[in-house]
Amino acid sequence: MRIALFLTCVNDTLYPGTGRAVVKLLTRLGVDVDFPAAQTCCGQAHYNTGYRHRAEPLARHFCEVFGAYEAVVTPSGSCGAMVRELYPRMGERARAEGRGDTLARALAPVVPKTYELTEFLIDVLGVTDVGAYFPHSVTYHPTCHGLRSLGLGDRPGRLLSAVRGLTLAELPGAEECCGFGGTFAVKNAAVSAAMGADKVRGAESTGAEFLCAADNSCLMHIGGTMSRLRTRMRPVHIAEILASTRAEPWR
Repeated sequence: MRIALFLTCVNDTLYPGTGRAVVKLLTRLGVDVDFPAAQTCCGQAHYNTGYRHRAEPLARHFCEVFGAYEAVVTPSGSCGAMVRELYPRMGERARAEGRGDTLARALAPVVPKTYELTEFLIDVLGVTDVGAYFPHSVTYHPTCHGLRSLGLGDRPGRLLSAVRGLTLAELPGAEECCGFGGTFAVKNAAVSAAMGADKVRGAESTGAEFLCAADNSCLMHIGGTMSRLRTRMRPVHIAEILASTRAEPWR
């Protein structure tokens, strides 16, 4: 199977190790992974900040770059939700505004074949045990877009439960937002910081060594909060856990 890795802006700029982990994991599972160098921002930042029309050229470009692949896989629930949930809305809005259906027709082919990593592993590849080894205690935070927009459900938990050596601890208040919310963290900094502190205190109460999530934008916010609160807990993306093996352990 030939798929394209949509790495996203945050990962490309700040967390390239997550992208390498995805390639390592999927290659181990027999998937042929390409990284189209022409990929850019999906337009989520523009759309969520109110610049809807300026997001449209980025959405068209996304479809041009990824249209030829069997599937598009991203280690980001928020960017995956942008494509799956908001691209169709953009097309329908353009039609409602009398600008025709060219945008909707351009977006339609790529939307259903774009997957967040954990749903690609379980729904497309049909695997839960990916041969991973991570001898640590972990608690999992379900990020808002993955939980509410993509409906990832128990997929991440099923994958983590199959990792050898891993002890999975339940996170109190797991479904509560961490406070990041993209530009929300900038526009409502005090509220965002308080929500982040609540999330970290809940994670610390589990006694786990690591807090895991499927979106590095949220982990960036949580990790910053951990640093300020001087906790020993560390954030880690689920891709890096799943890519870890006895022969090639994480870090």
